[in-house]
Amino acid sequence: MGQQIKCNPMPDDVRRLRAMRVALPGLGGVGGGHAQVLAEMGVGAFHLADFDTFDLVNFNRQLGATMSSLGRLKADVTGELIRKTNPAAEVTLFRDGIQPENIGAFLKNVDVVVDGIEFFAIGVRRMLYKASRERRIPVIHAGPIGYGATVLVFAPDGPSFDEYFRIDDRMTRAEMLAAHALGHGTGFKSDLDPSRVDFHKRTGPALAPACMFCSALAAQEVLRLARGEPFQATAPRNGCYVDLFYGRVLPLRPKPSLTRTLRGRLLRRIIFRRMPGLRELHETELLQRNATLA
Repeated sequence: MGQQIKCNPMPDDVRRLRAMRVALPGLGGVGGGHAQVLAEMGVGAFHLADFDTFDLVNFNRQLGATMSSLGRLKADVTGELIRKTNPAAEVTLFRDGIQPENIGAFLKNVDVVVDGIEFFAIGVRRMLYKASRERRIPVIHAGPIGYGATVLVFAPDGPSFDEYFRIDDRMTRAEMLAAHALGHGTGFKSDLDPSRVDFHKRTGPALAPACMFCSALAAQEVLRLARGEPFQATAPRNGCYVDLFYGRVLPLRPKPSLTRTLRGRLLRRIIFRRMPGLRELHETELLQRNATLA
């Protein structure tokens, strides 16, 4: 028989985690995993926000998606899972998601935000990061890409979300999504099949292990915060992409503006060529803008 190894958490770590209040916007493939891992770690209070309900299409990657949860609000189901794991946990639900009207309540007394918002909701994501920065709340951003996951931490004293991804209000939504995707990339070679992404239906492929890996990476950063240690994956220079399938860890670096630099405009052209749906979205918005000005 192998030697039995006992792992006893440090009392101070347990106490600090129990005192933490974590905000989780988005409770799908990534956010549901965040909730479960942090509940198991002993985090004492949660703010959960999601307006969506569980559907059959969620079964391949979303924690909480079961036959018994079909049609139920993800916020309700996730809250129940947390309480089953830790009955002492304080759970506050925001069943309408996050909006300008409730963002203050969602972030009230929060120590850290762990971002689980879907990729396509760029407007809501920008609002969240802006409001968090105004309140000096760090945001942990982990996203599944192919077989691996990226992790970036936006600290109050570092670059903002818009600064890192080179996003501004003059860009179309398609350009913002392209800039966001580019900022998580390590090159043009990717395991993600662009033809599987539908920007109009707001759907795309995601692998369950990659989603769960996001939660593992994000939870480590939450633990570092609880222990009073500096974050590891802070923007702009310390974010990374981790892929255990191919055994690689690659650095993330800020990319040029897609609208203000020659290199960026070239990158935009390449991205739109690889993703026709994104180009169509961009062209449609430009037509709508011109019609409004006419």
